[in-house]
Amino acid sequence: MNDAISNLFPQPVWKHFDQLTRIPRPSHHEAAVQAYVMQVGEQLGLQVIRDQVDNILIRKAASPGMESAPGVVLQGHLDMVPQANADTRHDFTKDPIRTRIEQDWVKASGTTLGADNGIGVAAALAVLESRQLKHGPIEALFTSNEEDGMTGAFGIRPDWLQGKLLLNMDSEDEGVLCIGCAGGANASTRLEYTPEAIETGWIGYRLTLKGLKGGHSGVDIHRGRGNANKLLSRLLSVAESVCDIRLSSFAGGNMRNAIPREATGVFLVSASRTAELKALIEVHSDAITLELAAVEPDLSIELQPDTGAEYWLPQGIQQGLLDALMACPNGVMRMSDTMPGLVESSTNLAIVNVADGRIEIKSLIRSSVDSARDELCAVHQSLFRLIGAKTVIDGQYPGWKPDLNSPLLRIMRHAYQEIFDNEAEIGAIHAGLECGIIGGKYPGLDMISFGPTIRYPHSPDECMHIPSVQRFWDLLVATLARLQ
Repeated sequence: MNDAISNLFPQPVWKHFDQLTRIPRPSHHEAAVQAYVMQVGEQLGLQVIRDQVDNILIRKAASPGMESAPGVVLQGHLDMVPQANADTRHDFTKDPIRTRIEQDWVKASGTTLGADNGIGVAAALAVLESRQLKHGPIEALFTSNEEDGMTGAFGIRPDWLQGKLLLNMDSEDEGVLCIGCAGGANASTRLEYTPEAIETGWIGYRLTLKGLKGGHSGVDIHRGRGNANKLLSRLLSVAESVCDIRLSSFAGGNMRNAIPREATGVFLVSASRTAELKALIEVHSDAITLELAAVEPDLSIELQPDTGAEYWLPQGIQQGLLDALMACPNGVMRMSDTMPGLVESSTNLAIVNVADGRIEIKSLIRSSVDSARDELCAVHQSLFRLIGAKTVIDGQYPGWKPDLNSPLLRIMRHAYQEIFDNEAEIGAIHAGLECGIIGGKYPGLDMISFGPTIRYPHSPDECMHIPSVQRFWDLLVATLARLQ
């Protein structure tokens, strides 16, 4: 183990978290982490079940005297978002996460940390392992592929779980009991074109944006951070309108639920207009840098010669593409009318890939109001239909409606007050927790989401507050003991 992490408290939780950082587990590459949690359960002599979509369920009997307590499902997801800085060489399918401690925070070196949701998985494993805790019947549910479609949660059979209460440990603000979340949907646009050979007398350039903070496309969408795809589209559009550039390729973003931090466009300009192009890009890059100076101080925009392009897009396709990208909704669309400060609806223009005769654009649409989600999906379809592209909507999942009268909420609020002599906040999150999907399969399931404090998830700046992990664990332990 990392010696520094192994000395942290609560040690049983940090022990497992450290092991998880050593196991590569991006979405769709979860075999090793699935094997790890199954091995823990089997070594403890517990019932271990793996379902048809690679969810893992481990059952533990109630501790003595707690046999009549209601069954509790401890739930977290096994995969993590793979994001790395441009100057960090890291293969998320092979390499362990390199962790470090800075003051009260655990961080990774140049990559996402995987605290989302490694810390929830670690806490569940620590409960399974403990012989001292008081608790009723436990089911530890470890879902697969949460970060790229929630296919694990969607695949849960409606007759699988026995518990009546669910503790989702995938929230990121200690001291906040989450009782609701947004639903979402994927918008995937595709258009094919016939590349055209480049004419003589044109000079190639590569325009790169990097250094943006990125972050979680739900919990960070309201922070006003730059979206690399939108910014690159803006620069290319002005270069097209003034200097008649011809686009060869566009590549930005790699995860639907992460705000894109980097994007690159390769294009060509008539040799007679190179000086004009450079001056234009400099002026507009300076304007963008000034606009975002407070929130994106590390933004870098670089224009460099490029000789690798052999083809460009047909001019009509290029114009339609850039117009559509400029017009594509992105960011906060509406704030909640009922919960001050909570985003109701948003979109994230997450991935743009243009090359070799194919245009692919992917957005993640979120809303706590299903009808608003569906309306934004229709907007995306209508917009890209104007340029002859087809947009497929899939992966729809419902929001989780808050229940202020939840008995589980009442118990956890009392426990928090007794332990910390302070009131827990009650909130909802503009992110896609699995509670909405699981709750739809198990009507009446009483659910709360909570966790330690994690900042900047889905980005290489992801970090976890060490003291909050102890408080999170103390609340979990106290809650389990009070559920009688």
